[in-house]
Amino acid sequence: MMATKSEPLHLGLVAGLGVGAGIFYYRSLVAEHFERGRIPRILMTHADVRRVMDLSAARAKQELAEYLSALLGQLAAGGAQIGIIPAFSPQICATELAQLTPLPLISLLDAIEEELVGRRLHRVAVLGARLTMDTALFGRLQGLAEVVSLQPDELDRAGDIYRRIVENERASEEEFESLRALAHRLVEREHVDSIILAGTDLSLVFHPGNTDFPHVDGARTHIAAIMRRCQS
Repeated sequence: MMATKSEPLHLGLVAGLGVGAGIFYYRSLVAEHFERGRIPRILMTHADVRRVMDLSAARAKQELAEYLSALLGQLAAGGAQIGIIPAFSPQICATELAQLTPLPLISLLDAIEEELVGRRLHRVAVLGARLTMDTALFGRLQGLAEVVSLQPDELDRAGDIYRRIVENERASEEEFESLRALAHRLVEREHVDSIILAGTDLSLVFHPGNTDFPHVDGARTHIAAIMRRCQS
């Protein structure tokens, strides 16, 4: 049974896919609910991030989908009505997971696609984990926008920095400036319409006050989509 307007949807969050990222989603969803005068209903379960990252890197899509589906099943058993996976790398199995999930999902990739279409962005570059950049957001941008590839040294540097951000749950000033400079370089050299910040942990580093290049913040775009569903 779906929630009434006076009773927020019971959200099920698969946490642990980077502790900092899970905390960011939790805090953001609580703040968004409070801003609307509502008390959030959030149930969380904790994933084994090493298992998820290993399966993602191996592109073991079916096994990863089965693992995530089992976690979503735990959330469904606890009363969750909507499932949320607040991480990019697991999206590699989005198609397979859609066939198995016991909960309707608010898709991170769908939210980004909708943002690109709504803003009419036709030429973009992707920053995030190496897998996310290598696959141009897991192929989801094909036919939707032209994705500019980073040069090999830029790809290596961006991937290494993102890995350290995930591990440390923060970026050093040098790491922040390096990513910021890369984003500006891509805008100027490649004439991209926008940089897609396709890593939840990048939202720990970039925010509206310090992001001075055209961008799509993947995590914040996803959170906005979640709140739209909560209000529908």
